[in-house]
Amino acid sequence: MKTYPKIGIRPIIDGRLGGIRESLEETTMNMAKAVVALFNAELKYPDGTPVVCVVADTCIGGVKEAADCADKFERENVGVSLSVTPCWCYGSETMDMNPLLPKAIWGFNGTERPGAVYLAATLAAHNQKGLPAFGIYGKDVQDMGDQHIPEDVREKLLAFARAGLAVAIMRGKSYLAIGSVSMGIAGSIVDADFFQSYLGMRNEYVDSSEILRRIQQHIFDPEEFKLALKWTREHCQEGEDFNQPKNVKSREEKDQDWEFVVKMTMIMRDLMIGNPRLVDQGYGEEAQGHHALLAGFQGQRQWTDFLPDGDFSEALLNSSFDWNGIRAPYLVATENDALNGVSMLFNYLLTNTAQIFADVRTYWSPEAVARVSGWKPEGRAADGFLHLINSGSATLDGTGKQRLGDKPVMKPHWEISDKEVDACLKATTFYPSNRDYMRGGGFSSKFVTEGGMPVTMCRLNLIKGVGPVLQIAEGWTIDLPEDVHRILDERTDKIWPTTWFVPRLTGEANFSSVYAVMANWGSNHGAISYGHIGADLITLAAMLRIPVNMHNVAQEAIFRPSAWGAFGMDSEGSDYRACQVYGPLYK
Repeated sequence: MKTYPKIGIRPIIDGRLGGIRESLEETTMNMAKAVVALFNAELKYPDGTPVVCVVADTCIGGVKEAADCADKFERENVGVSLSVTPCWCYGSETMDMNPLLPKAIWGFNGTERPGAVYLAATLAAHNQKGLPAFGIYGKDVQDMGDQHIPEDVREKLLAFARAGLAVAIMRGKSYLAIGSVSMGIAGSIVDADFFQSYLGMRNEYVDSSEILRRIQQHIFDPEEFKLALKWTREHCQEGEDFNQPKNVKSREEKDQDWEFVVKMTMIMRDLMIGNPRLVDQGYGEEAQGHHALLAGFQGQRQWTDFLPDGDFSEALLNSSFDWNGIRAPYLVATENDALNGVSMLFNYLLTNTAQIFADVRTYWSPEAVARVSGWKPEGRAADGFLHLINSGSATLDGTGKQRLGDKPVMKPHWEISDKEVDACLKATTFYPSNRDYMRGGGFSSKFVTEGGMPVTMCRLNLIKGVGPVLQIAEGWTIDLPEDVHRILDERTDKIWPTTWFVPRLTGEANFSSVYAVMANWGSNHGAISYGHIGADLITLAAMLRIPVNMHNVAQEAIFRPSAWGAFGMDSEGSDYRACQVYGPLYK
């Protein structure tokens, strides 16, 4: 992306000249400057650059200054709107009226001037006009002019900004479907109305044959291909071929497959974002790409029945590095599961980290583990665990070989070292694909995610009569004893990447047990992000008017627009009712 949306800061003031406004000008503008400093220090765009904030030219005391601010925000590509004030102001005259901008108000908790009164009055105006806004109000009273941002206010400011930027970054981008529906998977029945109405995104489509055309007609950068193939041969270790003898390809055929999947990887990226080098080859149209923030590759079965599969390409694109070095991941959904792709996108935009795409494959009860392995699960695994695994397409960052101190992590790409890239690659083996599944061959990545990482799994589903709903499960990756891992892993597809996952249990409803989480998961796939980001996902979902039907986030951490409180005291029910009344953001 060449440009990113900015955060707009609106300093709101009591407009009465003749002593009142003049006495508040500096204090009000200093609130705005304090927020700018916070956002600049803590928030980054997906390319690693600090977020850019735009402050209104003047404090806003009435409708004329509010209109001037709106004009400036439109010129400056502002995608998120935050109003701040230490005092009473004229609510409906100064409020942000743009229906597409996520908006919040921070009303200063001080006794000298009633910032909280403005906050309450203007939130009421937002609710009455159907323009939901988040309210931010510190727990403790501060002294007028105190520029310190309390921790509780800081957390809400950052939560709002992270989610708001995710909304703004998605707007106007594309989901690129390469191919069509994979094996009847519902998530790969791409719903264009959902993308347009809820995310503000457009849909682009190319047939899978476009990849084959570009390979056969050499529509890719030949110099990059030489570099990419050399890097792949040096850094991507090939594993044993476990196929039946009749399905084992010759060394020459495997070498040809390596060349094919490297070209596939380059071409899939070019289809997403374009490649100016193609202009020099006379392919100006192909050079443009599809402005895709997210893509999906059908693969099975029409492609994989006779051509090398997309496992290598998806694994590398979803990782934070390749032959060109360390860079932001390109999000690609396996089997064109657009809904799990969006789940990955939500996670990614909130964290700037690569995402694991996996089947939510198996619930292992303690009794079943003991029966087949002789080991009784203990510690976090004591109540059982989930086996997350899919056909070699998960990000290699998911190995857990990046480090923060001595702990395994997944980092934004600008924090990753060359040593950590090397560790991720050394922990990964690329096995010749299972040709009972993937008749055309290819190479599947295999690693085991290191235990001890806090992670969040989410999934977006479409429900007839309701629309989109979001599921969230915070938990941890775990390690199993080596012999136990081997026994359990080899009962399924042992050449695919494995993540052993334990959700955090609450003792209630869908989180009463690990089994309950598995039983209530809404589809066959999940998107797994580093960190416990469930609260941020709930905030983002509310901005997009997507209800959350399953989560294990503490009630006190949930942050939604003020209007949600008017739809009842039960959090889940009020979320559903509010989303139904307001409808999708871009309706």
